[in-house]
Amino acid sequence: MKIVRLIFLVLHLGILFLLLCTLLNAYVPPKVFPWFNLLSLGFPVLIITYFLLIFFWIFSWKKRAFVFLFCSLAFLNPIKRWINYSAESKNAADLKIVSFNVKGGEFGIKQVENYINAQNADVVLLQEDGVNFNFKNLKRSDSNKIQVVALFTKHKIIKQTALIKGDYNYFNAYADQNDIEIKGKTYRFINLYLQPFKFEKKMVKLDGNSDEDKQKIKNVVKRLIPTFKLHQEQVEIIRKAIGESPYPVFVAGDFNSVPNSYEYYHLSEGLKDAFVEVGRGSATSFHDYKFPLRIDYIFTSPSIKPINYQVDRSVRLSDHFPVISTFSLEK
Repeated sequence: MKIVRLIFLVLHLGILFLLLCTLLNAYVPPKVFPWFNLLSLGFPVLIITYFLLIFFWIFSWKKRAFVFLFCSLAFLNPIKRWINYSAESKNAADLKIVSFNVKGGEFGIKQVENYINAQNADVVLLQEDGVNFNFKNLKRSDSNKIQVVALFTKHKIIKQTALIKGDYNYFNAYADQNDIEIKGKTYRFINLYLQPFKFEKKMVKLDGNSDEDKQKIKNVVKRLIPTFKLHQEQVEIIRKAIGESPYPVFVAGDFNSVPNSYEYYHLSEGLKDAFVEVGRGSATSFHDYKFPLRIDYIFTSPSIKPINYQVDRSVRLSDHFPVISTFSLEK
C-alpha cells in the first residue's frame, strides 16, 4: 500500500506541475514554447484527475489532501472558464447577441434561418457562413463578402472593416469589425474565426494498434503546433483592433481555442468573458467529439454588463452549439 501511495503522490505532484504550466499561457507565446498551449487542451482531464486524487488522500486520512486542496485555489478561475455557476444578473437586458458557427449550412439552411429568426436577436455573428442566409428584420454587413464570417443586425452599421482574410488554402483565419450604432451610441463588434486545425474523426480516433496510434498522435501534434503559432499572429491583429477601438467592444466567434490557452488569455485581456460573468453549467460548445471543447466565446468591454449566457444544446444545426447572450448597455 505504501508503494501505491508513493506512486499516487508522484502522479499528483506531476499533475499539479502540468496544471501550473497551463497558467503560463498568459505569459509564454506559442512561438517561444508551444507545449504549454498543448496542455490547455488537456485541462479538463488533468483537473478531474487532480480532484480524484484529493478524494483518495481524504479517504486515506492523509494531511497532504489539505495541501493539494489549498493548491487547487490557483485553478478556480481556470475551472470557471469551463464550468460555472454564476448568478444571472437581475438587470434588464437591452441587447441580445447570437454567435454561431453554422458549418456552411450543411445541417440545413432553412433550419438555421428558422432558428435565428426565432431568436429575435439584435446582432447575429456567424462563422463558416458560406451561404446567403435570409433572416427577417436583420441586414447583412456589406464587408462580409468573403462569406466565412458574417454579421447581421437590426441596427445601423456605421463602418465595416476586414481584419483578417484567409486564402482558403494554408491560411484559413477570418475576422472583421463592424461599428454599429445602438440607442445613439457606437459599439464595435469583432467577429472572428481563428485558424482551424482541420481534424477529421479518423485522424484522432485511436484503434488500439500501438504503432498506428503513435503515428496518429504524432500527426496530431504536428498539426497543432503550427496552428498555435498562426493563432499567435492572428491574436496580435485582433488585439490591435481592440486596443485602437474608440468604442466599447464585443469580441465573439469561433476561436478554435480552449479556455486557459494563449489565445484565450490574450484575447480576453481587459475584457469580460460573458460565460464567466453570468454563465451556468458547462460552456462546451463543440460537440463533434466526445471530449469537452469550449471554443466559442463572447467577450465584452468592462462597461457592458452581461445579463445572461446560454449554450443552446436543444438544437444540432452544426457541429457547434449556438451561443446566446444578453447584455445591459452603459447608459
